[in-house]
Amino acid sequence: MDPMPTTSDALAGQPHAIVERDGVRYTLLGTAHVSKASVDAVRAAIASGDYDHVAVELDSARMQALVEPEAMGKLDLVEVIRTGRTAMFAANLALAAYQRRLAEQLGIEPGAELKQAVLDARERELPVSLIDRDVGLTVRRAASRLGWWKRIKLGGGLAASLIASDEVPEHEIEKLKEGDILESSFAEFASHSPELYETVIAERDRYMAAGLRTAGAASPAPRNVLAVVGAGHLAGLSRELTEQHDDPVSLHAALEAVPKKRKVPWFTLLIGALLLGGMAWGFQSGGLKLASGVLVQWLVATSVLAAVGALLAGGHPLSVLAGAVVAPFKPFRPAIPAGAVSALVEARIRKPTYADFIRLRDDVRTLRGWYRNRVARTLLVFILTNFGTMAGEWIAIARIIGTLAR
Repeated sequence: MDPMPTTSDALAGQPHAIVERDGVRYTLLGTAHVSKASVDAVRAAIASGDYDHVAVELDSARMQALVEPEAMGKLDLVEVIRTGRTAMFAANLALAAYQRRLAEQLGIEPGAELKQAVLDARERELPVSLIDRDVGLTVRRAASRLGWWKRIKLGGGLAASLIASDEVPEHEIEKLKEGDILESSFAEFASHSPELYETVIAERDRYMAAGLRTAGAASPAPRNVLAVVGAGHLAGLSRELTEQHDDPVSLHAALEAVPKKRKVPWFTLLIGALLLGGMAWGFQSGGLKLASGVLVQWLVATSVLAAVGALLAGGHPLSVLAGAVVAPFKPFRPAIPAGAVSALVEARIRKPTYADFIRLRDDVRTLRGWYRNRVARTLLVFILTNFGTMAGEWIAIARIIGTLAR
């Protein structure tokens, strides 16, 4: 019979740090998210019996995706759209698609060591804490720091992650072995962005340190906590765990809030002013005919191109109609995009089945799968209807200016 592994055996050769504060001993085990050796190290550490609490670099959504993939089938897509969480859902899906590419290329599921930590801790009836922040919140906070062009690049990068089928470049894999899966998944389109680094890495170090302090306070004596985190978080997490003094609950609340833009929505105001001003100018210059012509150009361009977007996504006729009706009103209700309305109608009429959710990760890897899968098609309706609306706005603006300049 093999002897019971010790903590020293488990940590040998593995990046790790030990921090003691408030009577709790935190062992931070740095892992590579695509390494069999990391899985073995996690199993050995938990099997040593030296820890009474296990914390992992996961949020509840990622944990379910790893440990209980069938749980996605219980998701209410209509509720996701209605509550404005479509972008967050798409972000989680993009991360899952990226992980699937890695798994097929490397022969190991990214995050396998985190999954194993949860399973082994449960088997030994140890409390488990999920200390990472929700991926969707991280993406939303990152987007709130960026200008409009960088937000488009961020959204484009997420969309590319959903449909990409080529192999992950070697340099990304090497970075992933030393760093963080979110940082790696953003790398293609977010390099040299201090705003994204702050949100994706530094903020999460603070968030996870607060989660560890909460876990430590809840641990039974002797209060030894094992934290399984990506190796790229070791330095920052150790520092935060040592120096952090803010209340963990308050810190979590602050890092989960999505800052509202304080800037005046000049572009939206400009569109509204141009439309109303153009109608007034047209009425003064050419009477009702010219004024109505300005309005018709706006209605036609935005409605038609929103409808075209929904049609290209394979939307139901009523989804197409909903997008066409709502699109012209965007300047007056910027918080409700036309794509959300179309997607909501699509999800209600063509309600996704359990099988759609189960097949989702595989279906989004092919164009045919996007149109076959009702969940993926609803997301496509959301995306393309919004793109159509944006294109219609620009075309309408150009035509209105041209009309008034004659």
